[in-house]
Amino acid sequence: MSTKPSILPKDAAAAEGKVNVQINGTWYRFPKGTRIADACNSVGAHVPCFCYHPKLSVVGSCRMCLVEQGMPPRLAPGATPTYGEDGYQPISWMPRAIIACANTVAENMGIRTTGKLTEEARRGVLEFLLTNHPLDCPICDQAGECKLQEYTTDYGRGTHRFTENKTKKGKNLSIGPRVNLDQERCVLCRRCVRFMKEVVGEDVLGVVGRGTHNAIACYPGTRLDSNYSMNVVDLCPVGAMTSKDFRFKMRVWFLKSTPTIDVNCGTGTNINIWTREQQVYRITPRQNDEVNSCWMPDDHRLNYKFINAPERLTTPLIKTDAGAEQRPTTWDAALNVVVEQLHRMAPAETAIVASARMTNEELYMVRALARQLGITKIDVVPRKGVNDGMLVSEDRNPNTNGAKLVLGKTGNGLATIRRGVRNGSIRFVISLGEDLTSEEAGFTPEDLAGLDYLLAVHHTENATTKAADVVLPSVTFAEKYGTMINVTGRIQRLNKAIEPIGDSRSDWAIFRELSERLGCDCVRVIACPSPMMVLEEMAQEFAPMKGLTWGNIGNAGKVIIETGVTIPLIERSKAKN
Repeated sequence: MSTKPSILPKDAAAAEGKVNVQINGTWYRFPKGTRIADACNSVGAHVPCFCYHPKLSVVGSCRMCLVEQGMPPRLAPGATPTYGEDGYQPISWMPRAIIACANTVAENMGIRTTGKLTEEARRGVLEFLLTNHPLDCPICDQAGECKLQEYTTDYGRGTHRFTENKTKKGKNLSIGPRVNLDQERCVLCRRCVRFMKEVVGEDVLGVVGRGTHNAIACYPGTRLDSNYSMNVVDLCPVGAMTSKDFRFKMRVWFLKSTPTIDVNCGTGTNINIWTREQQVYRITPRQNDEVNSCWMPDDHRLNYKFINAPERLTTPLIKTDAGAEQRPTTWDAALNVVVEQLHRMAPAETAIVASARMTNEELYMVRALARQLGITKIDVVPRKGVNDGMLVSEDRNPNTNGAKLVLGKTGNGLATIRRGVRNGSIRFVISLGEDLTSEEAGFTPEDLAGLDYLLAVHHTENATTKAADVVLPSVTFAEKYGTMINVTGRIQRLNKAIEPIGDSRSDWAIFRELSERLGCDCVRVIACPSPMMVLEEMAQEFAPMKGLTWGNIGNAGKVIIETGVTIPLIERSKAKN
């Protein structure tokens, strides 16, 4: 026989700063102020919505998130509340539904996400939304990701009673350099309007017209040309906002999504790479509230086409004689030539220019190779730009902190290497993942022509690879595993989305092979069969990495270094909360 608890649930929850809420017959505890929609979704009681987004202000305009709510009966003057044997007050259910996005939980509240009242309410909302919506799902780019499509199947009536002519609105309107708008498909959730105003700070979108002629549009004299404009495509729950880059290229249900990180700057934005049959079709942001929230800049999102570009290096190249043309060769032949030349190089006359775009594991293998050869002149190419006050970091390298931890270098010694090349004290250069003639590296074609030997490891043809005596084709960020440390000191995982293109190889594997062929006496280095094992070796040497494994880093990463650097957009988000 059950007995009344000695401590009432309301008092126990209050001690934790929480409230008791019954959802579909089961009691849960949530922090005060939690929105009903978030509370329900967190326990698996799905609440559909179009307009609500946890990172934007609440407008409650779509009415799709209607749920049934109940509270204890209102007490008569002087009366005291009564509690059941379970310690809760009885619930009186309201005769009308409420929206779950704009209301917050309260003590002893009851919520029903199913039942006749909510089901009828949702069917009515969907019926109204579909009255003027075009039936063009077969040709809509959002098919497969469309909330209207999903909700109509899950909650809709299945039939329609609207027999009048549909209201016609604009189709395929170019509202910016990267986004198209189809007003007929819009459900007026206003997510795009709120994002541009609240997150980007550019109030360029609004609603024009009245009644059924309401439509999203740019204000007169403005364009949706922000570097964050493509985030409205991710936010749009239907096919109203579409990406010009991805439009009509591939159906999303054919694509594979791989969680990884962006490598265009030191922020390390969390992303998903969408691929099919060795082809990258798009990149979208992945939520990480400590790094990029739910957003990413457009120029980083679109910087993927070099992965499958014609300029990709897919086979080793070698010059047989000085001044000869490069010719394709096998990996075995190329590595034999490289090893032979490395044995001839005087360590004092040799320099390695590595890259802060490389993973920690690759840099670790580079360090092992340099120590094995006795090379002390080694550094990375620094890249600096303007911090945009959002997500684009001043540091344009994704792994400067990793280079500092593993190599002890951040680019300060590159000028010394340049001087050595120009005065003849450095005759041999190993270029890893960099174009030495770039503005950041600062070498000239004449500098490279004056070298006795140049070895280049890179994934794309450039001036350095064209001048090299041997070229070893490496892979892009989408074709390898590894870790990087962003500007805030957070180590994050880079995941392989596609296999290496052509006969290219992962950088760490190239360096491991060279070390082995050179007769490396470091068994631990050449015995590592994967970047994950290299990480475990690093965790034994570097204090900030102690205890780290590929698994415990997780998809969100871990802060291992205190840098004092913050990400402006994340700091603003925390201040609002």
